[in-house]
Amino acid sequence: MNTLLLKDTPADTAQAGAIIRDGGLVALPTETVYGLGANALNAEAVARIFAVKGRPADNPLIVHIAHVKDITPAIAKMDHRAHQLADAFWPGPLTLVLPRGDALPDITTAGLDSVGVRMPAHPAALAVIRAAGVPVAAPSANRSGTPSPTSAQHCIEDLWGRVDAILDGGDCAVGIESTVLSLLDAQPVVLRPGAVTAEAIRWVLGSPVSISPGVLAPVSGEAQTVSPGVKYRHYAPGVPLTLVRGDREAFAHYVNSLPAGSGALVFEGETEDLSVPALTYGRCDDPESQAERLFDALRRLDSLGVSRVYARAPQSEGLGLGIYNRLLRAASFEVIDLAKNQGGGPDRPDRCG
Repeated sequence: MNTLLLKDTPADTAQAGAIIRDGGLVALPTETVYGLGANALNAEAVARIFAVKGRPADNPLIVHIAHVKDITPAIAKMDHRAHQLADAFWPGPLTLVLPRGDALPDITTAGLDSVGVRMPAHPAALAVIRAAGVPVAAPSANRSGTPSPTSAQHCIEDLWGRVDAILDGGDCAVGIESTVLSLLDAQPVVLRPGAVTAEAIRWVLGSPVSISPGVLAPVSGEAQTVSPGVKYRHYAPGVPLTLVRGDREAFAHYVNSLPAGSGALVFEGETEDLSVPALTYGRCDDPESQAERLFDALRRLDSLGVSRVYARAPQSEGLGLGIYNRLLRAASFEVIDLAKNQGGGPDRPDRCG
């Protein structure tokens, strides 16, 4: 099919909204990653998302809105916690899992009684959603399992000729998908970590927030999940990846001792330590830069011409937990802990320096 390449202009965002309203698919920018948008109330349009992405049918979609008042068709109710969090973090990279509304077709929620909803912070995304006049289901605009797209070029590489339009809104500022928080039970649970941290959520609610075990460990293939990005293989580059926990010196010593054909993914300034081909994904002491650059780096690992890449792990706290989670899944949970393997070591083997 012919794919239109649209720009972030009033005319083009209006056109993108019309395409979605009429049942088409548009790759559109958000502050997190590019999303593949369709009318969330149109079962046939949503089915096209699954077909284009090659996405498993039991992997629910996140519904995007442009104003809190627009949430009504998507959800059944919104409690005081949801209102507190929406006031604090919307528009922004926080998805709230709430009881679904009757207007949503089963395919949008993978048959669940719940749905994830968020209001993106990108002006172009909001303009498109307003122009569409409907809630917009929008998973990442890539083929399922591959690194998420953070630029229009990534969408072109994955989806050109498969979708109705791609709207170029520049590079994504955050770079990893939204935090997904379930409010289905008395205690909120972070199902997928992102830029809105558990600590920030606890501060707003003034009550405990737990982290799902699925953030750091594989989820059973038979388990039903209420959040995308927690069950199936995600974010995987073309070359096999192993995550390595260790400080700068220990990591360099380990990687330099590996056989030929190995490569590395490290922080800025660390390639000089290595005798193997390497790429970087931000500064060691700056998780914002790591998040912004991670998926682009994962997409470029094939250019190293190696048979396996070893990635130096970020610190797994705050925003770092979201980055660590994405790398865990990109590595299919294959992790080497250098401090542990050496019989001890620092409490934070992934520290800078």
